Amino acid sequence: MNRNSDPFIGMHKTELDTPALLIDLDKMEANIETMANYFSTVNADLRPHVKTHKTPIISHKQIAAGAIGVTCAKLGEAEAVIHAGIRDVLIANQIVGPHKIARLINLAKHSEIMVAVDNSQNVQAISEAAAAKGATVRMLVEVNIGMNRCGVESGKPALELAEQIRQSPNLIFEGLMGYEGHTVAKPDRAERDTAAREAIQRLVDAKHYLEKHSVEVAIMSGGGTGTFNITGSIPEMTEVQAGSYVFMDSTYRNVQGAGDQFDCSLSVLATVVSRPSADRMIVDTGLKVLAKEFGIPQPVSLDGVEMTGLSEEHGTILVSDENFSLKPGDKLEILPSHCCTTVNLHDRYYGIRSGIVESVWDIAARGKAQ
Repeated sequence: MNRNSDPFIGMHKTELDTPALLIDLDKMEANIETMANYFSTVNADLRPHVKTHKTPIISHKQIAAGAIGVTCAKLGEAEAVIHAGIRDVLIANQIVGPHKIARLINLAKHSEIMVAVDNSQNVQAISEAAAAKGATVRMLVEVNIGMNRCGVESGKPALELAEQIRQSPNLIFEGLMGYEGHTVAKPDRAERDTAAREAIQRLVDAKHYLEKHSVEVAIMSGGGTGTFNITGSIPEMTEVQAGSYVFMDSTYRNVQGAGDQFDCSLSVLATVVSRPSADRMIVDTGLKVLAKEFGIPQPVSLDGVEMTGLSEEHGTILVSDENFSLKPGDKLEILPSHCCTTVNLHDRYYGIRSGIVESVWDIAARGKAQ
């Protein structure tokens, strides 16, 4: 929801209460345009991941720029974007159990939902539920291409599951999916390129195996922000699921040849709550508003300071510059080390343009883990 009645609209960002999750709208929109421009030059299309921003208005911006639809990690995310009018949705995950399958079938009555599968019993359960309600579900067989998370093995296991889908009532076999997630954050471009191409080759081999046995593979889906211009350049790939590019973070910023093509548009506004000594200050942004699994987040564009630790409600920043003047009540911005998990800790974004609050967006799919 666009909260344009919010009293902060029109104010300077430093007037916001903290902690506050900020989007630099100019940078975000430039990131969307940069990614769209790349996909206008290759065979593959962009199907950006909702799990990064969890907000339908951003998905609509991505689609307006040329994306063919969206990717979701969870049913709750899919419900949020479908209820907001987006129809072409891939859930790049296995939907298992009668309650979740019932929700999936309900979504299929209002969208062109597509789901990843890697299990024969799951395929049968979804088929039976879809047939009972007169719905149709599109499916991608997920292939394990080296991440060793979900997915069947390439070759005969992928073929057998594809054949089952083709023979099952109310299901449509669309193609294959694989995620080279173990490669996307490798900083070195050459190392990442080699690892990603090796992984995607397993998916390509699966496609050729299925086609050898007269099974058409229309969709080949995979990729992420760190490999968008590697996976996206492979002729057999038809869509890429990059998500983090819209915001970026300090981790992806260091991924050569990919992360350095986008600006960091997301930050968390913090207030200095204590300056107990000249070499230490404390801010009101701790673990409940900043994720740290990829490293400690750092202040934006401030020399002579380093955030060294996070507790529940506090961040500790060491000050090495004796002339550093921030005091209690002053504000600064923190760059997340992982945008996706940081976003999920907040209820809303403040959209900033030229320092002024332009819009306030509820994070509709925040906490949608089911």
